[in-house]
Amino acid sequence: MLRSNSNIQNSYEFVCLEDLVPQNHQLRKIHKHVDFSFILEKVKPYYSVDNGRPSVNSIMLFKMMFIGYLYGIRSERQLEQEVQLNNAYRWFVGLGLTDRVPDHSTLSLNRKRLADSNLVQEIFDHIVFKAIELRMVAGRVLVTDSTHLKANANKRKFVKQEVEKSVKNYLDELDAAVEADRASNGKKPLKPRKVVTEKKETKISTTDPESGYMVRDGKPEGFFYLDHRTVDHKYNIVTDVHITPGNVHDSTPYLDRLELQVKKFGFEQSLEAVALDAGYFTASICRKLHKKNIYAVIGGRSFTPVKGLIAKWRFKYDPEHNVYICPQKHELPYSTTDRDGYRHYKSDPKICAACPMLHECTRSKKKQRVLTRHVWQDSKEWVKQNGRSRSGKYLYRLRYQTVERSFADAKELHGLRYCRFRGQKKVLEQALMTALVQNVKKIANHLAKQVG
Repeated sequence: MLRSNSNIQNSYEFVCLEDLVPQNHQLRKIHKHVDFSFILEKVKPYYSVDNGRPSVNSIMLFKMMFIGYLYGIRSERQLEQEVQLNNAYRWFVGLGLTDRVPDHSTLSLNRKRLADSNLVQEIFDHIVFKAIELRMVAGRVLVTDSTHLKANANKRKFVKQEVEKSVKNYLDELDAAVEADRASNGKKPLKPRKVVTEKKETKISTTDPESGYMVRDGKPEGFFYLDHRTVDHKYNIVTDVHITPGNVHDSTPYLDRLELQVKKFGFEQSLEAVALDAGYFTASICRKLHKKNIYAVIGGRSFTPVKGLIAKWRFKYDPEHNVYICPQKHELPYSTTDRDGYRHYKSDPKICAACPMLHECTRSKKKQRVLTRHVWQDSKEWVKQNGRSRSGKYLYRLRYQTVERSFADAKELHGLRYCRFRGQKKVLEQALMTALVQNVKKIANHLAKQVG
């Protein structure tokens, strides 16, 4: 006989919360293998000892935020409701079935305090040190890339402003290299040039002025932030997160961030290689990595030569005589070295005028071909040679399995595709928390497999 039990919602049952959480639940693994008690020591400086009302348990608040990032819950109001309804969430944060869930306003206030401090960075670093202790981070191969995060701003709401930007025409090290190169070739020293300030009209968002208007080939146009992330190749643990406006070039913060994490986590003796995208293929990065003897594999740029003209690679460089040899076996001798660090090699117009390949070589009215070579070109060639080797090709393929996979998981599973908040500090908090939950999940799964 068909029947229904309409009063089941009003029945009383004697249950244990522990029994309501599945044994294979992800939060069980995290609770068992990751100890969050260290957070109490981290937050002590932010609480009053002698006066004020009793505070909500700091570990509970952090665990609630952790759940929000782990499962991609975008708002504090929704997070409060989810913890209210989900028994596994209640069990993880330490609430009973009848205990009151902290209000969403408490979570918002707690998040604002975190954004104004360095606490999230300290917690993130603690988890990385834990991974190092568990031998899940080797520090031998670091893979770096960036991804764009859509800012919490309408791309149509902006003002155009002339922004003054200080441009240093050369780095100190490059300046010294240029002067040494000119001296070795019998050229006079260049006059010192002061830092130039250029004015550039750019779009400034009226909603989030700290974001940057990004215009890149193959990318969406609008206001974005860039998440610069470094992962260790062994277990894909994120070791560094850095946020910049969307109009900052990928290569700009790289060397500083690499040096920071090497010192912070003690990678000085272990770091052997790095793998980077083509956006990082600059003379300064190649030079620094070559100088530090770090095996660098960087994606190459595809240069398109002028249609109908002989490509540069057909000219052979003779390092012994410091000249280029053209396909007709004529020399292009050294001419000068400019402020940007490029040597200029120029052909003899008299020889070129009688050359049968003149129209395939240059369209200059002077009938002269000019080639340039950077003073640090040896370092760039070294990086290119690394990329052609068997180990270099293997390392470059690691990008797809490591940092790009890390970004994909962050966007698809943890809600990092869009910025929840406005302002660089708050976006950094979101990116750090997302990377943190990814690291914690990897640590818990790894330890669970070892025990199982």
